[in-house]
Amino acid sequence: MTINCNGSLINLSTPKVMGILNLTPDSFYDGGKYKNENEILKQTELMLKDGATFIDIGAYSSRPGADHISIEEEKKRILPIVSLLLDKFPEILVSIDTFRSEIAKLCIETGATLINDISSGDLDDKMLPTIGELKVPYIMMHMKGTPKTMKTLDQYDKLIIEINTFFAKKVADAKKCGINDIIIDPGFGFAKNTLQNFEILKYLILLESHNLPILAGLSRKSMVYKILNNTPQEALNGTTALNTIALLNGASILRVHDVKEAMECITLVNTYNQVD
Repeated sequence: MTINCNGSLINLSTPKVMGILNLTPDSFYDGGKYKNENEILKQTELMLKDGATFIDIGAYSSRPGADHISIEEEKKRILPIVSLLLDKFPEILVSIDTFRSEIAKLCIETGATLINDISSGDLDDKMLPTIGELKVPYIMMHMKGTPKTMKTLDQYDKLIIEINTFFAKKVADAKKCGINDIIIDPGFGFAKNTLQNFEILKYLILLESHNLPILAGLSRKSMVYKILNNTPQEALNGTTALNTIALLNGASILRVHDVKEAMECITLVNTYNQVD
């Protein structure tokens, strides 16, 4: 199971880590933490050193209830950082967390590698055709509504069946647009309540029916810290526990704030899986 990243084939049969670099002032865990170029470069260098295959840059907060920002503000936040990282780390594989096709196109033209879209094209009808033209890997996530409205949209009759039906349609649409490398993300925390998130985690392996890599984004989310009655800042141990379950249930990519600990999960689970 491979994806083509700038001409290099990345084998996802062995799970990989995607390190999160938020450029937003209001993200739930690290909003506003990286305020200048030195802090951004230092954090990126650490994540790469700790084993991240991808660095995922987001300039539009997707936390529940997040405020809308203009496309011009998103450009101003993200484009200089893509250039900065590629200048400092020429071999870096930059993922762009955006649901806007214009941002996706500009970032790929600047040198980014793949697009991570929380809306699977639902918030911009030009996204799928744009990705098809760019011929880059595409992460599509299950979500209902927008970051502003999704908390009120967690009603499902059969959650896993509905997510699988969603991906069946979206994958077909993407392939019609010429998108070859697709990764699916069930969207932990996006229009799902805490128990629904755990239901997805328990039955994650059922998403393998699409024969596509699965991304799990569990890092320091409310499904961790609400159950443990702590805070995002205290949720690393809980995140590690859930990342381990996700790997055992078929995850190919862990999207995380803490790369070193996620890499340790992968190493241990890989050893566990080698035992007959």
